[in-house]
Amino acid sequence: MKKISLVVLDAERKKALQKLRKLGLVHIEEVEGKGETFNAYKNDCERLHSAYAVISEIKDKNAKNAQQPLSLEEASAKAAEITAWSAEIKDMEDKILSAKTELERLERWGGVDTDDLAFLQDKNISLSLYEIPIDKYASLGEEIKTIFVNRDKNITRFLLIEKDGDADRNVSDKAFLPPEAYAVPLPSVSTRRLAEDIEQLSAAKKQTAEKIASSAVYAEAIKKAAVLAEKALEFENLNSGMGRDEAGEYALAWLTGFIPASDLASLQKAAKEENWALVSADPAEEDAVPTKLKNNKLVSLIYPLSDFLDVVPGYREYDISGWFLLFFAIFFGMIFGDAGYGSLMVVLSLIMTLIGFAKGKKPKSEAGLLFILGAATLMWGTLTCSWFGIPHDKLPSALVSLAFEPFSSAYAAQSEANNRWVVQNLQIFCFSLALFHLSVAHIKSIARNIRSPKFLGDFGALLMLWGMFYVVLNMVVDNQRFPFDAPVPIAALSEYPILYPVALFVAVGFALSFVFSSYEGSIKDSILSSLKNLISVLLGVVNVFSDIVSYIRLWAVGLAGAAISSTVNTMAGPMLGGFIIFAGILLLVFGHGLNLILNVLSVIVHGVRLNTLEFSNHLGMVWAGFKYKPFKE
Repeated sequence: MKKISLVVLDAERKKALQKLRKLGLVHIEEVEGKGETFNAYKNDCERLHSAYAVISEIKDKNAKNAQQPLSLEEASAKAAEITAWSAEIKDMEDKILSAKTELERLERWGGVDTDDLAFLQDKNISLSLYEIPIDKYASLGEEIKTIFVNRDKNITRFLLIEKDGDADRNVSDKAFLPPEAYAVPLPSVSTRRLAEDIEQLSAAKKQTAEKIASSAVYAEAIKKAAVLAEKALEFENLNSGMGRDEAGEYALAWLTGFIPASDLASLQKAAKEENWALVSADPAEEDAVPTKLKNNKLVSLIYPLSDFLDVVPGYREYDISGWFLLFFAIFFGMIFGDAGYGSLMVVLSLIMTLIGFAKGKKPKSEAGLLFILGAATLMWGTLTCSWFGIPHDKLPSALVSLAFEPFSSAYAAQSEANNRWVVQNLQIFCFSLALFHLSVAHIKSIARNIRSPKFLGDFGALLMLWGMFYVVLNMVVDNQRFPFDAPVPIAALSEYPILYPVALFVAVGFALSFVFSSYEGSIKDSILSSLKNLISVLLGVVNVFSDIVSYIRLWAVGLAGAAISSTVNTMAGPMLGGFIIFAGILLLVFGHGLNLILNVLSVIVHGVRLNTLEFSNHLGMVWAGFKYKPFKE
């Protein structure tokens, strides 16, 4: 990327922006628009989006098939109507809720007429609503005048009578009530009026909702208008937010942004033609530079996933799209783990591609990604002999023979010893995958820092990873199969147990990492930095162990999916041989469909995590980037 600064005459500001938009190459640094025109565009854009959000929720097939066109002005006016109607409905809903709440509060009082109470008040007779525990009501003195209303299990309701003109009393009757007496607030209007209001408001709400529903035929027109309004707002945001110097006879305006180095010549040509002042330079360390990923067509298939996750590497971070695609496909295949599911995905991707060709369109990246993920699932399911959760003894012998014996569920089912051996092999594969995956991260870091002593810190981290790998095999897989006192297959070390090489790897790796991991020109400062963060440095060794172990999730989650498939088949099996075969088929479709959905969630949680967390942490990536979005038509 190149950082550019562009200066134009203020009088030609709009013309310059139009040219830049047509060029479509410059990612302009964020500016803050201002002025009446900008605010008008902003309000119009918000109105259109709000209106579309309202009518897009209306499920009306007739309206969907009878869309009506609108001009930009008509769409804006219609959006104003829809948002006003939506606001009216919200206001009516609030009033209805408030009225219902009042009615519920006074439900046990029967009906309360505030007009009658006001009439009596004019006659110097005050009535107040009270609730009191039953035993307290019975103990009220005769001097307190009340009218009993009703009671339930614990509470008595009564009206307290007070005559303002009673000369025999100098103190209000309220003063003689026990503290348990609760004065019930009167409603603002009578309960009869509240019920009428609810009925009237509900009818008005229905009419307004029908107006909104009738506007569903303008959904597409309003959506298109919203897109145009966004572009107009974007333009006016830059137009009003550009830096300006209005002093002097020749007022100037300027902006800054970023452009790919390969496109700089096109911008320079345009600047020469339009007599702009243009300066370009390499971005400074403190600049927030957008990221533009550039990969071949195969690696680019991962973009739909990264766009969905909204993860972008920082400008100065690695582009790991290729590694992401490779390992994500492996993780996906292991988590889904069923060749039947993989076959369905491959077929679906081919259907999507054929439909695209039939419409004269290029195949979508989504179809390509689905094919790769389906193929990975098909391969892993074939190796493990997993086909829709069907028991291996009911599968065709040809499919069973395709399985890889060390991973095959068919071989594992033959005996307890075989099952233990296959399980251990799958665990070893998961940890070996972790070793390879995380080693790639450290090797890339070594290559990046090879001209600095800092690479020794990365090499130390790699040594710790290799040492902890054997520790994981010993502690998690089998300490008999991977003992610490096993002979070393190196002549010079054959007399020492393997514990010594493992400890040596971890110790030397830790020492190198401690001394050089924070190196920025001074070994002393690097050591001091490690000492300041000693707890974190020590925990780093434990983190290496936990990061390797975390890859066991690939086998465990895949095992859970296989168990669900098998359970669904067991439940549906008896139904398939009788008159309720339809119910059995329905159960199979529902059960396996649910399992597919759960597997998708598992992939997002676990498969993505291993790339964006474990791998990225070892690589030193924080995904702090944002996408290159040029100002364009």
